Amino acid sequence: MPKSMRKSVFLKGTAIVFLLCFGKANAQSEQTLQELGNLINDAIFFTDQYITPATDAAVYQAASGWVATPKEAKRWDFTLGVHVNTFFVPKSDRSFHLADSDLSFFTIEGVNETETPTALGNANYATLTGTLNNEPVTLKTPEGIDRETIIYPSLQGALGIGFGTEVIAKFSPKITLKHVEYQVYGLGLKHNFSRYFKNLEAKKIHLSTLLAYSREDVTVAFLDVTTSYGNLGLNSLNSIIDTWQLQFNGSKEFKKLEVSAGLIMNTSKFEYTVDGERGAIEDVIPLHQVLNQRLEAIYKTKFNCIGEVSGRYDFGKIYLQSTVAFGKFVNTNIALQYEF
Repeated sequence: MPKSMRKSVFLKGTAIVFLLCFGKANAQSEQTLQELGNLINDAIFFTDQYITPATDAAVYQAASGWVATPKEAKRWDFTLGVHVNTFFVPKSDRSFHLADSDLSFFTIEGVNETETPTALGNANYATLTGTLNNEPVTLKTPEGIDRETIIYPSLQGALGIGFGTEVIAKFSPKITLKHVEYQVYGLGLKHNFSRYFKNLEAKKIHLSTLLAYSREDVTVAFLDVTTSYGNLGLNSLNSIIDTWQLQFNGSKEFKKLEVSAGLIMNTSKFEYTVDGERGAIEDVIPLHQVLNQRLEAIYKTKFNCIGEVSGRYDFGKIYLQSTVAFGKFVNTNIALQYEF
């Protein structure tokens, strides 16, 4: 089916759903319902372009620094670490190209196309205009965090439970970077398998594997759309990312310095929800419900393969570790750890 025909079918279907399911909307003309369908199309398109770089970055930040050392931990050994991540935002993920041809409801004021920031971009914006129920609608596109690096802290603890196995927990407080809120927490199991090869242990070579789950929670300020119905309540967009991670690490000790390398493989499921304050239009049409159902079309699952290298220095009970993770992005992690 041609793209134009699919678009026409969708718009008519949207209007029919509104008319059949929401009797309160009988005062709205078919044209207004079609305009609302176009507005939803634009919101879906903009959501995908605007937030995807931020959610991809969140996965990298959560993936790094899980394994302090591949060495075997004795039962009830406990290590607590304060971690500081620094994520470098690539230029290619700071903006995206926006053209009138990408939009169904809005047009770009003054130009036919422009570069507009993603959630990781700068403080620029574009002004979009449209018409709903014969009334003008004006929207300023959301700004980005306007930073080239993102720094955030987290806490991490590891408890040895015997048989070469550790339980690892990771938690970061919710932090706000201008228009973006971010939080991550997770749980993992690390098992040392070089314990089965005594000749490796004798050479101070350690091998381990990790299975971990983490949840990344990203909320961004979104589309502040005011119409003749009042605000549409699309001011906040939330993304929940569930990530499963398999990791292999190897290290070599040189007196007080331990050098490690690792391979991280993870798969992440991305879900999106508009969760701003209720807009006045909800008295006529449950726009949040309709939009959130449509957002399911851009849910996605992504696989990442990430390399990791680190150095850890032993000061006695205190350790200082620096880690670099690299792949599509580069993320660094510095940790100060205390071994109880």
